[in-house]
Amino acid sequence: MRVFITGVGVVSSIGLGKDAFFDALSAGRSGISPVEAFDVTNLSRQFAGEVKGFRPKDHLTALEARRMGRCSQMALAAARMAIVDAGLDPAALKGPRASVVLGTTMGEADVLGAIDSQWFHKGVAGVRRAWLPKYGSTLLPIHVARAIGSEGRVLTLPAACAAGNYAIGFAADLIRAGKADVIVTGAAELLQELQYSGFVRLAAMAPAKCQPFDLNRQGLILGEGAGILVLESEAHAVRRGAKSLLAEIGGHGMTCDAYHITRPHPDAAGSIGAMRQAIERSGISPDAIDFVNAHGTGTRHNDVAEAKVMREVFGDRKVPISSMKSMLGHCMGAASALEAIGCIMTLEKGVYPPTIGYETPDPECDVDVVANVARDGAHDIVLNNSLAFGGYNSVTCLAKPYKLPEHEFGRAGRAAAGA
Repeated sequence: MRVFITGVGVVSSIGLGKDAFFDALSAGRSGISPVEAFDVTNLSRQFAGEVKGFRPKDHLTALEARRMGRCSQMALAAARMAIVDAGLDPAALKGPRASVVLGTTMGEADVLGAIDSQWFHKGVAGVRRAWLPKYGSTLLPIHVARAIGSEGRVLTLPAACAAGNYAIGFAADLIRAGKADVIVTGAAELLQELQYSGFVRLAAMAPAKCQPFDLNRQGLILGEGAGILVLESEAHAVRRGAKSLLAEIGGHGMTCDAYHITRPHPDAAGSIGAMRQAIERSGISPDAIDFVNAHGTGTRHNDVAEAKVMREVFGDRKVPISSMKSMLGHCMGAASALEAIGCIMTLEKGVYPPTIGYETPDPECDVDVVANVARDGAHDIVLNNSLAFGGYNSVTCLAKPYKLPEHEFGRAGRAAAGA
């Protein structure tokens, strides 16, 4: 059964809404700026891909905003954008055939930070009861489902920094298994002092800019945001007369390194396996891939491992590769969901987003980096890589509608769609 993306919504450091997001990505505009949400004066790092200008009241009712933490607020705002983009009648989202599947790393980290701080300084008596119902990553899809009326499965996948790809892949599988017709999926993540200071102490963060694949890269820069997609079965999209099919979801690969809590396996075997699974399950060969969105954190170990993956999977063929984290920062659980939406831009417009800050090639990263300026190119089928802490590897194949072979996806609705 074919699964299509029919709408997307974005809350990011480079823009709110898909148009602003797409324009900034293609222009190579950085969302990295000094942190304002919390005090970083006592830390050795002060920059992040912080979302500025997001106002919950522009997207949520006063009651919704009051009962949610900021992560859920961003997720619901992006979900509503995606639903409008898909042209979905609200009635289509009500009932048991509509589901919500979201990824995150920490969910409401701001609520957790407030609880921890007060508990530490004042004891249990300092913790406000009003905070407790707002905490828990399980609340993200529940809040969205409650707002849109979906009564199918609600699920949170806290799969570290691969959570977005995990959510998208799992949602597509639910539709293919006949367990849902339409699913709101993607991921959201909040930047908070708790995890920010943790990454500083890991010595994983660069001072001011992220430079994936560059010889002089100094680490990652954290970010935040929400990337939400509307997925529909082909039959459902055709039946309701969807105004556009933005992309088709092909196969996805998931593996685990089972090696180290933060570093990828030096042989990159798990990452190689995930990419090959995504390609093979899409019924294509590596030669069909036009572009790869890299996990591309700008850390020494990750970039070398990912370059090895590219060589192992594609051989001597230099497939263009780029890292959107150079502009967005590493948005943790939301990273691959936002980057999936960036991949849809590539499919729609034929534009490969650049890796900004790329100055000096690294001989160990012998890949075709789209450096500093966007590049036009073939844009039928792309891969979205996500290689997270704990050895999570998740790769999703995205394609222009009907550019993938029928393979295991079925023929239902194709004639009706005029393809």
